[in-house]
Amino acid sequence: MEESQARHPSGMGPSPAYRRRRGRWIVAGSVMAAVAVLTSLLAFGLSRNPTVVQSVLVGRTAPDFTLPGLSSGQPVRLATLRGKVVVVNFWASWCADCRVEHPDLVAAWRRFQDQGVVFLGIPFEDSTQQAEAFQRTLGGGWPQLADPNSQTAVAFGVYGVPETFIIGRNGVVAYKQVGPIPYARLSDEVTRLLGSPAT
Repeated sequence: MEESQARHPSGMGPSPAYRRRRGRWIVAGSVMAAVAVLTSLLAFGLSRNPTVVQSVLVGRTAPDFTLPGLSSGQPVRLATLRGKVVVVNFWASWCADCRVEHPDLVAAWRRFQDQGVVFLGIPFEDSTQQAEAFQRTLGGGWPQLADPNSQTAVAFGVYGVPETFIIGRNGVVAYKQVGPIPYARLSDEVTRLLGSPAT
């Protein structure tokens, strides 16, 4: 718009109509910019695999814990398992995805139990009775540990189940999966870590 048209006839500045039109264009431009940013963020989020969550623990030494066996009461301390690959699986009897992944955990445990790999299950916000019934029904012979007040789950940053952490022989968390962990992924990660040095 030419300067003569933008100014009020008195010469005292832009006319009220011009200011209204300019204000509408500024609002419309701001809305379009916000929509563009949100669209970009959504597109980026949809391109990511939601089951592979980069934990701050990956690449760091796993938080140590000493937890009693769910049924036996026999304590298990993570630090004493250094030199072995350790699979720590947080799960719950009320969790539908935990039932989905359980056969894959059983298959991997059977494959690797004699190769220096330790599987540990930690029920998350579950009763002892329900957790034991789950194990009796679905099988699996690896230790299940009680986690009073979910302190270990908090230390590992668990915010839902199932979540699985795979710890290398050097005690460092090498992989984390949120949601059911497929047998192929679990096997690949464990096999890779078995070939890594213990220190």
